[in-house]
Amino acid sequence: MTNTTIARRRGRPPKTDYSVGTAQGDARAALIASGLETLTEQGFLSAGLDGMLKRAGVPKGSFYHYFASKEAFGQAVLERYARYFADKLDRHLSDDSRPPLERLQAFIDDAKAGMARHDYRRGCLVGNLGQEAAGLPADYSDQLIATLTDWQRRLAACLEEARHHGDIAADSDCNLLAEAFWIGWEGAIMRARLERSPRPIDVCTDSFFSGLNAQHQGRTLP
Repeated sequence: MTNTTIARRRGRPPKTDYSVGTAQGDARAALIASGLETLTEQGFLSAGLDGMLKRAGVPKGSFYHYFASKEAFGQAVLERYARYFADKLDRHLSDDSRPPLERLQAFIDDAKAGMARHDYRRGCLVGNLGQEAAGLPADYSDQLIATLTDWQRRLAACLEEARHHGDIAADSDCNLLAEAFWIGWEGAIMRARLERSPRPIDVCTDSFFSGLNAQHQGRTLP
């Protein structure tokens, strides 16, 4: 380690760059990045605004300059997370250098590495908020469903490529398969945090790929 290297505080996970494309020092961007880090760890209802302000290094007066309420802030955070995650999906699922199913596996491996890097403190913001939906404003449910539908569409397009290439059964319903993947994925992420282990993600995704293979081979899973 050189003298110019700054050691990270023990026990604190490394930051994730959720604020790509924003100017350094932008208070609004700092608030949203802080919100993303906090809400992926704690969820919305239990997260304190003061803690997020402190994490961002932004005074409370500045917060209300950018956001009318904590609820409006949460929606902005969710919107930023949706863009961040969609970019990650596109980076993997649109990678023409790999066959379609290998692209999905690359996304899975990246997500597992990210969870391990943060010591399983952070989950999926959409999944966290989905578990709190009964206590959130009605607009949140619409935004969450729209986000999941967008992810489903992106994965379905990748699976359509796999179907076209003969990697999965010709009669596969790619939209339904993509929906099933994300339903299982959110549960797997939640349990991976509980177990502090990638095992639930492996169980979920291995079962998904096994189902694709069985359907391709004209077999039915027991």
